[in-house]
Amino acid sequence: MSNVIKIKRGLDIKLKQNDFNESVQPVGVTRFAVKPTDFHGLVPRLLVREGDTVRAGDALFADKVCPEVRIVSPVSGTVEAVVRGDKRKLLEIVVTEDASVEPQSVEKLAPAAADRQQVKDWMLKYGFWPMLRQRPYAIVANPQDTPKAVFVSGFDSAPLAPAYEKILAGRADDLQAGLDALARLTNGKVHLSVHVNQGENTVFHTLKGVELHTFSGPHPAGSVGVQIHHIDAVNKGESVWYMNPQDVAAMGRTMRTGVFDATRVIAVTGSEVTAPGYVAVKYGACLSFLTSCLAGDHVRVVSGNVLTGEKVAQDGFLGYYDHQVTVLPEGDYYEFMGWLAPGFGKFSFSRLFPACLCRKHAYRMDTNMHGSHRAFVMTGQYEKVVPMDIYPVQLLKAILAEDIERMEQLGIYEVAEEDFALCEVICTSKMDVQSILRRGIDLMIKEMN
Repeated sequence: MSNVIKIKRGLDIKLKQNDFNESVQPVGVTRFAVKPTDFHGLVPRLLVREGDTVRAGDALFADKVCPEVRIVSPVSGTVEAVVRGDKRKLLEIVVTEDASVEPQSVEKLAPAAADRQQVKDWMLKYGFWPMLRQRPYAIVANPQDTPKAVFVSGFDSAPLAPAYEKILAGRADDLQAGLDALARLTNGKVHLSVHVNQGENTVFHTLKGVELHTFSGPHPAGSVGVQIHHIDAVNKGESVWYMNPQDVAAMGRTMRTGVFDATRVIAVTGSEVTAPGYVAVKYGACLSFLTSCLAGDHVRVVSGNVLTGEKVAQDGFLGYYDHQVTVLPEGDYYEFMGWLAPGFGKFSFSRLFPACLCRKHAYRMDTNMHGSHRAFVMTGQYEKVVPMDIYPVQLLKAILAEDIERMEQLGIYEVAEEDFALCEVICTSKMDVQSILRRGIDLMIKEMN
């Protein structure tokens, strides 16, 4: 086993849910959507119109700044709708699947024998490039750059997150092909991280050509930003790239078989799901299949995990980078006495309620904020859940002041929303920490370009 990197600061939030079915169930989904809003920093240029016939792997829109970066349809069918918002902002391209439409033919590629340009051209051509993101900024990787390293996290430590070692069991060939391709994109190493609790018999321990790292400790140990910080931190002028292991396997399978693969196994989780478990869908799938397994109507459906996911309608669509759907009780109610009540069964990081005495207790948490916005006070709590050599409060204040130089000094290049998500959960000031951080990242992109 590799040396264990111990993460001591952080927080595991245990959420209640019914018995989880670990066997993968297929679901019948015919509507899919790709949302340009999932791609921070990308300015979309629409390439299709309503009524057009598209094949799986055909481009739906491209980046105006970097046109070779294209986002493709997960299925073959017809463009049902192009949804726009205020000022004609492009929100969704909805595609209805049609089995009679043949998918796009894909050229096979042996990544172990290919060079960097061949791998890059293949990923751009068949739409796998947007799955590759970079730090700094947590945006789609720039094809013109060469990263100093590539990272793949083999575990997710967020609440109720999917277990990748179980989802990807038996797919070593696909993973190996995908990792071989990623190795061609960098002059450095491909770093693969696993959790100590996964054991040594997972599919990740059979892979070659990667540097394996073992982590222990609470969330956000599974955040790729935390892993980058402890293994090969990002400095000004540098970049590292990262990719989800399921996307690595999908890319590897497509390279090996010549059949476009947009399939991913997602975890349907949460206290309001009567039969939680794994389902096999394609990215952008309509979540209407959840209707039959919800405990009630007054719920919030989150595409992603409860810390960083996005609220969607019950007939909304799975996010491009999401591998989990969480359903929680809606918290739109006023609480009598608020924090003055005894609070039995309530979660509290600051040990305000007696339930904190039982650390293994699982909570049926809802979306109520239990308070309103107030002054941004220094409590010292943020530092307890951010396992990085960064001062989170000072960084957030520098962002609010739009102090570019101070933001650089305080580590803006290393972080993204998921790294600070726990700060938002425990914040006594009820600050929108993740949106503040994204505002700072967007400001840095604007200033640096």
